[in-house]
Amino acid sequence: MTTEPLPDWVLPRREEVGRRLRAARTDAGLTQIRLGERAGLDHKTVHRSEYGISDPSLSMLLRLAAALDTPLADLVREQR
Repeated sequence: MTTEPLPDWVLPRREEVGRRLRAARTDAGLTQIRLGERAGLDHKTVHRSEYGISDPSLSMLLRLAAALDTPLADLVREQR
C-alpha cells in the first residue's frame, strides 16, 4: 500500500460517487440501513461511502449497484 498523498482530484470524485449513490438510494426509497441489508453491508459502510469518507472497493460498489438495481457505470461515470 502506498503512503503517498492522494492526487487532488480523488476526494472530489469520491464525493461525487457518494452523491450519486445517495441519490440512487433515496430515489429507490431506501434508508441506509435497508440498502446495507440488501447489499450485505453495514449501514455505517453505506454512510461512509455516501459521504466520501471511505474509499469503497470495486466489490462493494458492485454490491451497492446490484442492491439498487442500478448500473455501476451510473454511479461512477465521470460527467463531462
